[in-house]
Amino acid sequence: MPNPRLAARYAKSLIDLSIERGQLEQVYLDNLYLKGIMQGSKVLIDFLNNPAINSEKKLKVIQAIRSGLTSEITQKFNDLLIRKGRESYLPEIAAAFIEQYKEYKEIVTITLTTAVPVSDEVKNVFIDKLKRDGNLKEVELICFVNENIIGGFILEGRGRRIDASVAYDLHKVKKRFLTNEYIYRFR
Repeated sequence: MPNPRLAARYAKSLIDLSIERGQLEQVYLDNLYLKGIMQGSKVLIDFLNNPAINSEKKLKVIQAIRSGLTSEITQKFNDLLIRKGRESYLPEIAAAFIEQYKEYKEIVTITLTTAVPVSDEVKNVFIDKLKRDGNLKEVELICFVNENIIGGFILEGRGRRIDASVAYDLHKVKKRFLTNEYIYRFR
């Protein structure tokens, strides 16, 4: 069962520890790696959530997955979570850590959806414009391709959405025709 408050508390502890030890960047990369592994494997999540499997077996599996790939802080932190029976929260804690890291570093995540893949040059134009107009320190631009928007783009982030897609414009025109807005203008 998800527990965002618990995940946030553990993530905050890990952030504080990694800042204190001067290893924030490495622990961030560790959590990106672990989050990616766990998101990509339902079998691993089911394994971690299974109460019939003892913590020693879970610990050995997690140690094998991260063997030599994560920092000592991350390893000891994850080992402690597993020994305390909190292993089912590992994916949620990793996600909370990443979120808090971005908040600490003032990184804003924005998604850009286009009908076709965009070049790095176009991405950089969007990033520069977002930084300048939004008074942002750092922007992480995540790009998606959705052919259904036909053309244009959709920007989403910080609770806002800018839909400048052709599909949206066509939808607005269709809505106007369905409400007979144009017929009343001709009469």
